[in-house]
Amino acid sequence: MSGIYIHIPFCKQACNYCDFHFSTSMKKKDEMVLAIAKEIRLRKNEGQNKDELSKVETIYFGGGTPSVLSLDEINFLIETVYANYAVVDNPEITLEANPDDLSEERIIAFSKSKINRLSIGVQSFFEDDLKMMNRAHNSEEAIKCLAVATQYFDNISLDLIYGVPGMTNNKWRQNIETALSFGIPHISSYALTVEPKTALKKLIETGQVAEPSDAVAQEHFMILVDTLEKNNFIHYELSNFGKENYFSKNNSSYWLGKKYIGVGPSAHSYDGKLRSWNIANNGLYLKSIQNDALPSEAEILSTADRYNEYVMTGLRTIWGVSLERVETEFGSSYFEYLKKHSQKFLSDDLLFIENDILKPTQKGKFLTDGIASDLFYLV
Repeated sequence: MSGIYIHIPFCKQACNYCDFHFSTSMKKKDEMVLAIAKEIRLRKNEGQNKDELSKVETIYFGGGTPSVLSLDEINFLIETVYANYAVVDNPEITLEANPDDLSEERIIAFSKSKINRLSIGVQSFFEDDLKMMNRAHNSEEAIKCLAVATQYFDNISLDLIYGVPGMTNNKWRQNIETALSFGIPHISSYALTVEPKTALKKLIETGQVAEPSDAVAQEHFMILVDTLEKNNFIHYELSNFGKENYFSKNNSSYWLGKKYIGVGPSAHSYDGKLRSWNIANNGLYLKSIQNDALPSEAEILSTADRYNEYVMTGLRTIWGVSLERVETEFGSSYFEYLKKHSQKFLSDDLLFIENDILKPTQKGKFLTDGIASDLFYLV
């Protein structure tokens, strides 16, 4: 088993674009920490064998905003994992954090704990962008926290959002250059997307914010790829860039189809054939755990489901889609289907084959998700 993902479902305020599961009320935070610890204990036999491969390699605090927890609460959850699972020596332990939670005092305290990787949600270094997104921090806090964090942590990832309405190419370049000026070894960057039932969707519908442009997002993406590759970053997944030895071990395990356990409301788990997910409701989650019941649903993935996931994740990463693996793992019908349906993308210079591995070209990278969906095996 590769890792344990811990979903902390609390945020100080709601970002306009976010559709993740969280609550802005902290009233049940103490109860939630105890419930998540109990879920870890209830699931301690999952994925555990005596061999080295079953050990936990990564612990990842996501959300929500995990940095709203106290260090004592974070340490308590880490120790609960250690008490109930076999953990490798020196696992990757990541804390997602927002700049407004990262005072110098807290950064120093985190650096003395088992946390060895910070994923900092900067999104932009410009005040107008942060206000439009309804982020809890300002530009000054972002710059200040990075200046301190880089003194105490070697392994830091930073989030940036592109395709923001009104963001010029020059402004986007400044965002990237500011991030690079701190010597950050990993950057995750995403296009601003408009999800249903978000504040951003309402702002666009009422004309207060312009609709994001796909053409602008594509330009920003190409600038990002070009700039980061010139600065020795490896574009190892569609939205992720890391220097040598700084790829996210946690996220890479998802893309490589490894087994993982997700605890907390809305968290997903995967054991190679079965995918399960916890209820995305804090009250019902707490009630279920208090009754010693796991608040989850599950589905057994069909061969078509597993093939489709492999095509989607493979094309998004530098590891690509192995034609040999498709034939041996999914069968000749899937192999022939992939060969036939990928032909038009090969002809249009959006995909290429190298050493029997199917990958997107530089031109095809931005279109990867659409290409993958066209290659899905529909039953």
